[in-house]
Amino acid sequence: MEKNNKLSFLGASDRQQFNQFGTLFENVEAFMGYLPNAHILMAERPDLLTAFSSLASTIFQAEGIDIQDKQLIALSSSLSSGCKYCQAHTSHGAERAGVNVDKISQILNYHASELYSDKERALLDLAFAAGKTPNESNEKHFEELKKYYSKKEIIDIVSVISLFGYLNRWNDTLGTVLEDLPKDFVEDKLKPLGWK
Repeated sequence: MEKNNKLSFLGASDRQQFNQFGTLFENVEAFMGYLPNAHILMAERPDLLTAFSSLASTIFQAEGIDIQDKQLIALSSSLSSGCKYCQAHTSHGAERAGVNVDKISQILNYHASELYSDKERALLDLAFAAGKTPNESNEKHFEELKKYYSKKEIIDIVSVISLFGYLNRWNDTLGTVLEDLPKDFVEDKLKPLGWK
């Protein structure tokens, strides 16, 4: 069965079916620029969407790690896990947060790229290792992170990786259909730079 056909047995959901989430959906659109199809599907289980949204808001609004780094963490762990849906979302999210498109396109070469600092390399080393199955994070990753980040900030870093662990599994398993805005971003901005 093709990835995008996995949801066919569930039937299509429409945001209009979930008026109780009108404000939540508007807030997500304001942050991301669109409403993810994953949110509409989670709305079938209202308690799930409420809990997920609360966790995501807590993680993304926590002070300490800036939004650009959070988006790069999310992108790295999604690249590592192989979730194309989340890769499109997080690359678009990184650009929306102010990360240069060239830097996004070089993320798989971050160790050699002059666009990445040693501090960012430590961050991405953990994100790429922890995004794999089985998890490849180890003590060395945390020793390197401690050079740059506090204990609370390291918890925030792991929180972003963990949130996207859930989203990577959710969207890859269900074959969530990618929305036009992140799809167009990848097609228009990243593929011409060699993004695959």
